Amino acid sequence: MAKENDFMDLYQDWQRLPNGPKAELRRCGTLDDLLEVPAFYRLLGGRGEKEWQKKAYQRMIFCLPCINHTEQPVSLGKALARSRKGTRSTVSESRMIQIVRSEAPNDMIQLRRVIKQSEPTVNWSLMAKQLWYWDYNERSKRGLLEDFFINQNDKN
Repeated sequence: MAKENDFMDLYQDWQRLPNGPKAELRRCGTLDDLLEVPAFYRLLGGRGEKEWQKKAYQRMIFCLPCINHTEQPVSLGKALARSRKGTRSTVSESRMIQIVRSEAPNDMIQLRRVIKQSEPTVNWSLMAKQLWYWDYNERSKRGLLEDFFINQNDKN
């Protein structure tokens, strides 16, 4: 497994990208769209030796433009549960269930849409770890859903 430092190195590399390449990554609508963007390869930059590891980094880079990082231990599920516009949550329960039930690549497309809509502030290391295991561990998807429901009514 990649180390937490590897995930933070990816985030820091993202932060150092000029605005133009960041915008190119934001405009990608699917994981495959990334494969046609030079900034993706700059961020990938030799990360991942095996194909499944490269796919994991691809998922991370796909979602990275849509989040804000905090050092606080805020998981993605918790951040999505707390995201609000006015008095209403920006993410519905049914939408979260739909994401978890979806198969690749639609699950990532739907997840990114929700992240883009809610602009969550998350701990990147926690989120990256969840994305690292996304395709290979049902616990990762279930963990997202559990965090969402547990924190839905938590106002802290």
